[in-house]
Amino acid sequence: MGLPGIFELGRAMNKRSKKKLLRGCLAAALILFGSSATYAQATPQRVVSINVCTDQLAMLLASEAQLRSVSFMAVDPFLSTMADQASRLPLNDAQVEEVILMKPDLVLASTFSSRTTVELLHELGVRVEEFEPARDFEDIRLQIARMGNLLGQPERAQAEIESMEAALAEIDRPSSDLSVALYYANGYTSGPGTLIDAVVRQAGLKNIAERAGVRGSTRMPLEMLIMEKPDIILSSSRERGPALAFENFEHPAMHALENQARIVSIDDNLTVCGGPFTVKAVEQLAGAARE
Repeated sequence: MGLPGIFELGRAMNKRSKKKLLRGCLAAALILFGSSATYAQATPQRVVSINVCTDQLAMLLASEAQLRSVSFMAVDPFLSTMADQASRLPLNDAQVEEVILMKPDLVLASTFSSRTTVELLHELGVRVEEFEPARDFEDIRLQIARMGNLLGQPERAQAEIESMEAALAEIDRPSSDLSVALYYANGYTSGPGTLIDAVVRQAGLKNIAERAGVRGSTRMPLEMLIMEKPDIILSSSRERGPALAFENFEHPAMHALENQARIVSIDDNLTVCGGPFTVKAVEQLAGAARE
């Protein structure tokens, strides 16, 4: 049985047995195919990204030959602002067996990436750099700079940061003190400590979640939303389907609130991850608030 066949067998096994089998198979793969992973190499030339957020930062900053693969999520236009560019690159499922066969000298991951994949790659001596989700524009600045340094592209990173700063400075924010309710499927909202809250603040608006004592992302009862009387309700740009997740949107009280507040949506892919493109979310929200 060849290595690809062994990997298929591994997928059918339980998690613990799979990890043991994969360790042996991947060690064999390193002997057969070699590994270009080296921590001493200044500028990586075989970069593999296994997360949609690192995908986009890498596509922004890497040279044409550096980036060898991005995750399959990078081609989903609801998640990625760079789906077209990603479609021209090899895709991966963030599985350790496929990643190691690409012989990466740098793997880019999220702190939410598969721990099995990340741990096994570390054990095999592959350099893995993990990024936490960006929670505000300072995080975005730091992550762009970090990615630029990892890829040996600090000048490109600095140019992206300066362009982002200039775009933020040019946004025409509303003059009135408007309040915004973030309200999504299953009644979820987001407060301080989230990227979308940072977008609301940058747009010159107030998130009602903060005065309601909400931090992070959690459910907001419809009654609380109605009591707060927001000027704007910000929801997903995706079409609402006939599902229980959207039943609150069909409540008579919600319809009454929608007659009093402006209903606004911004492109979801601008805030799934943090990047220079997140400025467009601020522009869209500020523009809607000025209308």
